[in-house]
Amino acid sequence: MSDGKISESEWKVMEVLWASSPLSAQQIVSAVSKEEAWKPQTVKTMLGRLVKKGVLSYKTEGNRYFYSPLIEKEQATQQETSSFLGRICRNSLMPLLAHSLQTNRKLDEDEIKALRELLAKQEEK
Repeated sequence: MSDGKISESEWKVMEVLWASSPLSAQQIVSAVSKEEAWKPQTVKTMLGRLVKKGVLSYKTEGNRYFYSPLIEKEQATQQETSSFLGRICRNSLMPLLAHSLQTNRKLDEDEIKALRELLAKQEEK
């Protein structure tokens, strides 16, 4: 991402494009409107912002714009996670893990297994 973070609203637009692209602006508006009561111009404004941020590209066919992501969802997720850890946890996973595990929500067996596997991989490094 060159120019900034993807906002929560923009993330919803990106999810549509990560699922399928390229898509026309109208197709994106249609897909987003299934979840959000946004006006078409709102979605188009977000598309313009995402292009300026360097996370979307577009091409035109006549008067129609078709958008495609320039970054993968995994890359955006890593950047968001790093940003969050830097702001909230001073780049340490321990406060996040401790808080997550001390909440009232119990981890299910699959989550515990996945966490153990991640820790085992870290020990191997």
